[in-house]
Amino acid sequence: MNLYFRLIYLLLKSWGKTPIAPLATSVIHMKVLPNDLDINFHMNNGRFLTIMDLGRMDLLKRSGTLGMAVKNKWMPIVGTATIDFLRPLKLWQSYQLHTQITHWDDKWFYLEQVFYSRNKMIAKGTIKGLLRAKSGNVSPQDIMEKLNPGIVSPGVDKLEPSEIIENEV
Repeated sequence: MNLYFRLIYLLLKSWGKTPIAPLATSVIHMKVLPNDLDINFHMNNGRFLTIMDLGRMDLLKRSGTLGMAVKNKWMPIVGTATIDFLRPLKLWQSYQLHTQITHWDDKWFYLEQVFYSRNKMIAKGTIKGLLRAKSGNVSPQDIMEKLNPGIVSPGVDKLEPSEIIENEV
């Protein structure tokens, strides 16, 4: 239930924020709450993935993609999620989640999501996702063109090998 409250709070708060470009970085600020903890009293590894959902929602909302998705009845779908954990987050510790689209292909968007606290990287995740209509997958290039005419996907060759998720058939 806590995450529904966080989602509602995040969406309400985002209405007052400046819209961002589709390739800009969304940053949300949060604290570790008691129900985020595991038996070791640090943030549960599954909770990181759930918080990453909130980061993607903020990016969708602030870039204008969420409004387009709601209007067209598109559903966001995650195809792959990977995460590397570097440091723990303790109870009441403040942190930020940075979310950015790194590139896209004919089917998938690729995003990087990085957790920071006290100027240190805590965890780094990579997401492969898409938007799906009743008729099938929506082309990422078509979506990006509607948001920013003339935009092209940043080159995959500019990314580190560890940041690239291969397409799966």
